[in-house]
Amino acid sequence: MAEILIVDDDEQMCQIMSDIMKRLGHQPSYALTLKEGLRKALCGSYDVIFLDVRMPDGNGLEVLPQIREAPSSPEVVIITGYGSEKAAELAMRNEAWDYIEKPASIKTLGLIVSKAIQYREQKKARIRPSELIDFRSEGMVGSSTQMEVCLDLAMQIADTDASVLITGETGTGKELLAHAIHRHSRRASRELVVLDCAALPEMLAESIIFGHRKGAFTGADRDSQGIVEQAHGGTLFFDEIGELPLGVQSIFLRVLQERRFRPVGSTEEKFSDFRLLAATNRNLPEMVQSGQFRADLLFRLQIVTIRIPPLRERPQDTRELARYRIAELCAAYGKPPKDLDSDFIDTLAAYDWPGNVRELFNVLERAFIAAQNEPVIFPRHLPTDLRVRTAQRMTNMESGPDAELPVGAAAAYPCYLDFRRRVLDDAIRRYMTDLLTIAKGNLKEASRISGLSLSRLYELLKKYDLQRRY
Repeated sequence: MAEILIVDDDEQMCQIMSDIMKRLGHQPSYALTLKEGLRKALCGSYDVIFLDVRMPDGNGLEVLPQIREAPSSPEVVIITGYGSEKAAELAMRNEAWDYIEKPASIKTLGLIVSKAIQYREQKKARIRPSELIDFRSEGMVGSSTQMEVCLDLAMQIADTDASVLITGETGTGKELLAHAIHRHSRRASRELVVLDCAALPEMLAESIIFGHRKGAFTGADRDSQGIVEQAHGGTLFFDEIGELPLGVQSIFLRVLQERRFRPVGSTEEKFSDFRLLAATNRNLPEMVQSGQFRADLLFRLQIVTIRIPPLRERPQDTRELARYRIAELCAAYGKPPKDLDSDFIDTLAAYDWPGNVRELFNVLERAFIAAQNEPVIFPRHLPTDLRVRTAQRMTNMESGPDAELPVGAAAAYPCYLDFRRRVLDDAIRRYMTDLLTIAKGNLKEASRISGLSLSRLYELLKKYDLQRRY
């Protein structure tokens, strides 16, 4: 039996779908507004949520990312009477389980729920907590839904030989993830050979990648082994593969297909058994359209594609990242553990981090150094320019629509969904803190007062990092 939530403004439709779900042996409930649906999703433990698009208080697709963030990580099925290709694409890109149009048959609804539940059960069975911890201990930190999806996929494919394309903005940790995948692969005992394609001299590209024989060109005074040969038995990582010269792409495509290559100046082919990981911060499909990247090479690269989300899409992860980095710095400098003031965490979460995790870690190191031997790190330890920019953003949000905005305010203004998620997270955290204070730390009493089950209460305590206090 699964818990099902139906979010639709048509009460008759909700009742019909509820009856269908009951007949299928599930436990349904419904909400007639997005606000109520979001509240139930965040406080409940639903397996599947049917979400309408056109609601009286907004568009269901806008709250889809928030619903996916619910602690139970429900599978969301978009169901609408106004289907469109653009809406379907947006739903799929936000990890919706399916996108269907009204009216849907009993058979269709039953099949969707059955497969979604089967998928959830398989996902729970295959998740290996120890490996997830290993990935996070290597710097891949974050418990947001976006990072869970990213790390879960990385764990699934780590022990295979599939080529992997890692995409993401600068500073998100693409090379870090590549190293983690290699260390959890069957090739972990062999070398991970890294090539930064952005720093690759075009004239020497073939020689660096495939090697050369003595006398192959001026200055080639000895045989040289290329990185393809060095990676034999191990993993070859092409960082910023979008910068690989077009002429080399066609040669490398054949090597990727056959694992055979010919060093520059040689008449004999060599074999190299390597696994390919590649990363880019560029839009390769757009580069294909403009003739800057080969379509056939892209097809070969993206057997598996893992997108690392930028930090602005998962501001709730800043808390975990900050604690991880500060603990790392304390260990490196031989300092006792430092606490992080709540305002310090809020300031980090309010910043948009254009440089992503790399920028965050650099800022945290500066704050750590500024704090010296002080046991708590406060906002005053942060760089002044970051504090000014964050203060401007918060002032703009609080001053209302008629206030005069400073130049450049638009760039610093938060995305609506990010702001809404932060406000909701803060409200729930305050509620849980006050609830435990009122219940004097007695979880059974807290469960009785709130109406939350003990298991749900534990989930929320863990999510908002409150379990250590009680």
